[in-house]
Amino acid sequence: MRVKDEFANDARAWCGLNQPNKAEEEVDIVLFGIPFDQGVSYRAGASLGPSVLRQNTFTSTPCTERLEYMDELSVFDAGDFKEENREVLFQEIQSYVTDLVKKGIFFTAIGGDHSVTIPIEAGINDAISEPFGIIHIDAHMDLCDDMGGDKLSHGSVQRRALELSNIEGTQNLYFIGIRSIEPDEYAFKKENLIQVKTAYDCYHEGMEAIARDVVEKMSKYNKVYITYDIDSLDPAYAAGTGTPQFGGITSRDALELLRILFEELNIIAFDIVEVAPPLDPSLTSMFAARKLLTECWGHQAKKIGKLK
Repeated sequence: MRVKDEFANDARAWCGLNQPNKAEEEVDIVLFGIPFDQGVSYRAGASLGPSVLRQNTFTSTPCTERLEYMDELSVFDAGDFKEENREVLFQEIQSYVTDLVKKGIFFTAIGGDHSVTIPIEAGINDAISEPFGIIHIDAHMDLCDDMGGDKLSHGSVQRRALELSNIEGTQNLYFIGIRSIEPDEYAFKKENLIQVKTAYDCYHEGMEAIARDVVEKMSKYNKVYITYDIDSLDPAYAAGTGTPQFGGITSRDALELLRILFEELNIIAFDIVEVAPPLDPSLTSMFAARKLLTECWGHQAKKIGKLK
């Protein structure tokens, strides 16, 4: 079920953009949290991501890094999906996302470990009758068929996506920032053409060139979803995450990548996952996620004419 705490019901949340008394159909962006981290294979802590992020949006302003204001943008915080039974939890998320997408409502989801993206992508699939694209920004491809026997783990996200009716094959997926691969994924990559740019590629080719290639490949889809694992960033910029990997994307490159993607593609929604506050007392990952979210909302505000 969905639960709204005092912060989700406060109009000062989300840079003062939260409209707790409105309905999903009446706002520009719907946001919801998924405080779930039972799909991890290593360190937990991401279940606290949504609440810590929400509580730290009261002190930020509705302003982009280019000093543009989006105070006319309206957000509805739908609260957090909470359920001990994973099957029930994932079905509730999937159904909610299906409803949002059918109504053409732009949404943002906050995890939780990366497994929460599985029901989100399934919900998008259920809502449409055409192929869609997925941009996966992460240190890992999450293409394992299972991890420790768990087919719904945070390392199996896009393997499950490949089973969706509107994902025709690996050409629907584009991976950015990758710098680690499991044996299962390595074997899969040898047998399949994967669109992937490693963190090494991002450094040597330049992020603008990477972004342009993503746009070229993904522009054939009318609808594109972005899933952003905070561990795509180098641990210097986001230490609080379950499986950090040295040598990642810089904060500057991350912002530039998202700017180009939002300007050139029809992004229908995005998530930010794997922010684990207990693993980082200085909350670098949380602040990184807050900035990424704010900038993405700024890009969306510009698209709908609500950016000053």
